[in-house]
Amino acid sequence: MTGIILSGGRNTRMGTNKAFLEVDGERILDRTIRIFRDLFDEVILVTNAPLDYLDYDVRIVTDIIKGKAALGGIYTGLFYASHDHAFVSPCDLPFIRRDFIAFMMEQVGTYDIVVPQTTGGVEALHAIYARRCMPVMKRHIDRDALKINAIFRKSRTLILPKETIASFDPSEAMFFNVNTPDDLLKL
Repeated sequence: MTGIILSGGRNTRMGTNKAFLEVDGERILDRTIRIFRDLFDEVILVTNAPLDYLDYDVRIVTDIIKGKAALGGIYTGLFYASHDHAFVSPCDLPFIRRDFIAFMMEQVGTYDIVVPQTTGGVEALHAIYARRCMPVMKRHIDRDALKINAIFRKSRTLILPKETIASFDPSEAMFFNVNTPDDLLKL
């Protein structure tokens, strides 16, 4: 399986690149890459600012189809992935958990998508996608229908229930993303 990190956002609410924010003395991106290297033999970073990441020993790619939000980033990552499935995460999740990602990987079987359901809804940017999803993603991108959840109904999707997530992380902290300075202060 490939690990894909999405770092293509404009960071307008934060005012600085969220990937480089430090939490507990470590950059969020450094922690994510460290966990990904332990789980995946291929790590891809999708960004529209590749020069910002030249110090990282990961495969850096830019969006194939520009301006198509996170769905376009997932599509790009899958396009470049060497494996049939990829775990996708944004660059701003400081508390992703290796054990939960490994559990998700074990659930893939014949599914195209494995996605957790939290109290806030499905976590489309903490999910596994098969390259088989690319045609349906492309159709949505072509229509500017960029809501990721819309492809779940058109794919073999396993939604992991809240109870399963609670057995790993009852507070659901692993899904907390840092979008604003206030979010950073909450940490």
